[in-house]
Amino acid sequence: MRSEIPAWSFQGPLIAILLLLGSSCPLLAQSRDATTKFVDHSLLIAPDLPCTWPSAPFPRFQLTHQRTIGPDSAYNIDVLLIDGNTGTQLDVPPHSVARPDLNREKSGPLGLAYTDKIEAWQFGGEACVVDVHDLLDQAPKGVSPLVKPEHVERFEKQHRPVRFGDVVLFRSGYSDRYYKPLPEGSRFIADVLDRKSPGYPDPDPACMELLATRGVMALGTDSASMGPLPDLAEPTHYAGLKHGMIWTESATNLSALPPTGAFYCMLGPKHQGGPYGEGRAFSIVGGKLPKRLIESVKNKRAVDLSPTLSPDIPLMSPGIGTGQHRQVYLKIDFLYSEYLDLWHHAHLMDSMAGTHLVPPSFALPPEGAQPAYAPEVRGWLIDFEKKYGPRGTSSLTTEQVPLDWTCGPARVVDVRPLVGSTASKSWPASPEITPAHLREYEKAHGDLQPGDVVLFHTGHLDKHLRPRPNDAGVWADPLQGKSEGWPAPGPDAIVYLKSKGIRCVATDAPDLGGVDPERALMTYWALGSREMVGVEFLWNLGQIPRDREAYFLFAPVKIRDCHGGPGRAIVLH
Repeated sequence: MRSEIPAWSFQGPLIAILLLLGSSCPLLAQSRDATTKFVDHSLLIAPDLPCTWPSAPFPRFQLTHQRTIGPDSAYNIDVLLIDGNTGTQLDVPPHSVARPDLNREKSGPLGLAYTDKIEAWQFGGEACVVDVHDLLDQAPKGVSPLVKPEHVERFEKQHRPVRFGDVVLFRSGYSDRYYKPLPEGSRFIADVLDRKSPGYPDPDPACMELLATRGVMALGTDSASMGPLPDLAEPTHYAGLKHGMIWTESATNLSALPPTGAFYCMLGPKHQGGPYGEGRAFSIVGGKLPKRLIESVKNKRAVDLSPTLSPDIPLMSPGIGTGQHRQVYLKIDFLYSEYLDLWHHAHLMDSMAGTHLVPPSFALPPEGAQPAYAPEVRGWLIDFEKKYGPRGTSSLTTEQVPLDWTCGPARVVDVRPLVGSTASKSWPASPEITPAHLREYEKAHGDLQPGDVVLFHTGHLDKHLRPRPNDAGVWADPLQGKSEGWPAPGPDAIVYLKSKGIRCVATDAPDLGGVDPERALMTYWALGSREMVGVEFLWNLGQIPRDREAYFLFAPVKIRDCHGGPGRAIVLH
């Protein structure tokens, strides 16, 4: 990334030095415990990798670069076709538990516990890594070696009993060894299904029942599925899911964890009615932070900050003018389960649908590119660079953004007093969040520190996010000047935040730019040129306790070359 930032464009020599040195400066790292590390456990998603279930009619993953920076767009805009069984993924009870109204043998209340209904505390816990690498490939072709109760008991004898608040992770090394580009990557799933290779290790139903007696509510495996082949997949799923368990499938890099003590988390987009879903798994190891987060989930102290994704909700901008809308969120049914009376479904969606990441490459062209901006945008760029320095370039797409950039102490800046501060004759306009507002916050709540995540509490989505036909208040009315836009930070606020060592800025508004196209683009240029990221489309910020420490966690789905990134945000306190 190139972002040459001249000292004259900021408020003083010290700020300029901090901006030039970035995260390498000791002053910017002082609030982080150097012994704390983030470990990624997610497989990379890309069309040339075995990231989707290979059997028909499961859809193949597709990433479309719908618009690129140039005369038609100032941004890189992507569209995804993605099924919940893609990459590292989350399973929840309705995958095997039928709805109570069906009155079937496997019916129960947990048949309604879809991905959008699981409570935020259940996504995390203390990682208990059960080493089963001795089972890898120790079975006939097409057959899974079985993880049995004695493997869990062996772990307990060596370390401690597993319990409520733990995430039991079965580490065989399967995905580490076999998740490779196609055609070699066929060994990951397809060759097993075709009985050309031994199956992936997985727990049997008795192992699930044992874990249920221990109170364990979350599991994970670095195998392609939690279901042993050829005939125990459904019995094992039901044995765990009937108790309300959730789990990670297709995790990776579990060998980077100690047997106990790490905080593990699995976050993914909050699809309405999803019996499973694509996600991002990661751990935090070392220092005091893991213990603190583990205690939070054990005591169910968590706040979900992501709205549910639904075709009835206005998740994406309709644009200003005909033909300028972003891809609407669509649910695509492709396989019907008669017993569960539900459809397996994929989604066609903008990569920024719902809660999502804004990486630097969203608004910055790659190095060496000379985009032919529209004349109006060229004028804006001249004005921007006069005041803020070179716009810069970036190829930092979603999968390259470090996890510790999007996680950190939550600093909620209440900007709701700005609502109603613009005159209607100036609309479309958004009230601008300035450095003065940030300094006012710091005077009342203490200085912002490097590593903090700044959350702007506008209240916009809490108030206006409604299903059709009452959905115009989110995007349409503000963009058309029928109502005031949501409060949004201007580029000066972004520059100030960078001077404080902030990497991540988030909002409970539709986006960080606001409704004025020029100010919005300058805000995104300021973010990108300073190697900062955004998280947009949150809500419930008012539920974050102000009287105790709160820690923000967000991770986007790990999609190669993506200029956005759907995910879920939570706070533990």
